[in-house]
Amino acid sequence: MTDFLEQLQIYQKSVETALEYWLPGIDAEPKKLHEAMHYSVLAEGKRIRPIILYATGQAFGVELNNLDGQACAVEIIHAYSLIHDDLPSMDDDDLRRGRATCHKAFDEATAILAGDALQTLAFQILATDPKIKTNNSQRLKMIATLSLASGSNGMAGGQAIDLASVGTKLDIEQLENMHSHKTGALIKASAEIGALSAENVNPELFSCISNYAKYIGIAFQIKDDILDIESDTSTLGKPQGSDLALNKPTYPNLLGLDGAKKMADKLHYKAIKSLDVFDEKAKMLRQIADYIIKRSK
Repeated sequence: MTDFLEQLQIYQKSVETALEYWLPGIDAEPKKLHEAMHYSVLAEGKRIRPIILYATGQAFGVELNNLDGQACAVEIIHAYSLIHDDLPSMDDDDLRRGRATCHKAFDEATAILAGDALQTLAFQILATDPKIKTNNSQRLKMIATLSLASGSNGMAGGQAIDLASVGTKLDIEQLENMHSHKTGALIKASAEIGALSAENVNPELFSCISNYAKYIGIAFQIKDDILDIESDTSTLGKPQGSDLALNKPTYPNLLGLDGAKKMADKLHYKAIKSLDVFDEKAKMLRQIADYIIKRSK
């Protein structure tokens, strides 16, 4: 476990260093907008998506420093989505990652613009980063993959379903559809972009890694739903019980707490089985799956 935690910190430090490089300087105009971008992106977080991207890329034989731009892109897209999800017109949250949400720390208009600017920055990085060593065809596939995961067939669509579902009762298929868009799509894209960073991508291995990320993405959301009940605000860094307060459909509401835990365990098992075709290079991916299920925040 020590080796895993050390590698986790290496990944986290790598992406945070790269994020500071790619973000516009806070002394450059418009200063308030750039400050809001820094505030949201560099807030303390798990960096799950970059971690999955790094681990996948390395499983496919890519050097760590040739994955920094891609890791930045997925984390920046994630940060943009959190800014917009927290807005008064959406989830209306005051706390994110242990401190005031972007629209509370700055103002609503600045938060919207910060999200907009971050979204476009992510694609700029994928399009221009010279450290991405794959061919242009695969670079375009990376951009297309992130675009799909971010739009109406990904996160934005998932958030729309989520907002429309408040106060309604979804069945298990509908709930999984919502979260495979809202949460799972970017996690899956992170793994796929990591794989696409390799010079030669074996289609069978790519399919297996895509399945791994699909399963672990839903398991991640189920664990979030469980923690919303079992954890506390100071540990989570966001309001505990917020889903319950908003009467949102969740896995524990639908399956019960024990049922939700069993489903998370089942998806964890499927994720690990998806990696059977890989050798020891996928060790970190297996450990990430364990980490996602066992985390406390």
